[in-house]
Amino acid sequence: MISASLVKELREKTGAGMMDCKKALEATNADLDAAVDWLREKGISKAAKKADRIAAEGLAAILIKGNDAVILEVNSETDFVAKNEEFTNMVQTLLETIIESNAKTVEEALELSCEDGTLNDLIVNKTAKIGEKLSLRRFEKVTKADNESFGEYIHMGGKIAVLTLVENADQNVAKDVAMHAAAMRPQYVKIEDVPAEVVEKEKEVLTEQAMNEGKPKEIAEKMVQGRIQKFFKEICLEEQPFVKDGDVTVKAFVKNNGGEIKKMIRFEVGEGMQKREENFAEEVAKQMK
Repeated sequence: MISASLVKELREKTGAGMMDCKKALEATNADLDAAVDWLREKGISKAAKKADRIAAEGLAAILIKGNDAVILEVNSETDFVAKNEEFTNMVQTLLETIIESNAKTVEEALELSCEDGTLNDLIVNKTAKIGEKLSLRRFEKVTKADNESFGEYIHMGGKIAVLTLVENADQNVAKDVAMHAAAMRPQYVKIEDVPAEVVEKEKEVLTEQAMNEGKPKEIAEKMVQGRIQKFFKEICLEEQPFVKDGDVTVKAFVKNNGGEIKKMIRFEVGEGMQKREENFAEEVAKQMK
């Protein structure tokens, strides 16, 4: 029996599809190194040697089709490649294929059929052709009701993409909310969405700060109540002052237009990933030796 974790490890090493990795491990008695060679011999692992590179550039993109929308992030190693037509066409194919599917995870999406075989085959082929590690990092598909509207906003040519869903308000309102979210980086829509452990950790930090200021415990606790509200204004979309009118919150702006925010997805390319650090002086020095 081939374990799922071994299949996953081989996939990460080679960029090959799940079924191909399973076949390779079965053919080599679960020997990981032999399985890598097996995939290379079959021409499936064209991207293998690029698997350890850091791909933290790329594009975040959105496709809306009727009542469905998809937002995704596809990574490349350099910003230059992210602007390449070959790369942008691949991103478009990913969007169009995923929006027509019921895929819920990246793994499921990579097994979807397209002209190149599967989406994973498409990415592997483009990696080999373009010469950089490429990967589908994440996506989310959203379906709306007829009384709901999508808002989309792409910033800096695809560095940031925001998809919003509002109920009982039009797409102009939804787009304004998306633009706000692109600028102000909210992490959650509502206060209720913030996990209890995040709130507790913040309260601990704020209490420690107040105590360090020499405040008695009961005063410190009251101060924390006020400061936690400020914390919510920083991280919750609804609580933030609206960028186009600082006198109202985003929640009030949407409510004044008859609506309510149902969803907000914000993808910033490379967020939370290790970035390539390039020292050009060192590179030139190496080449001159």
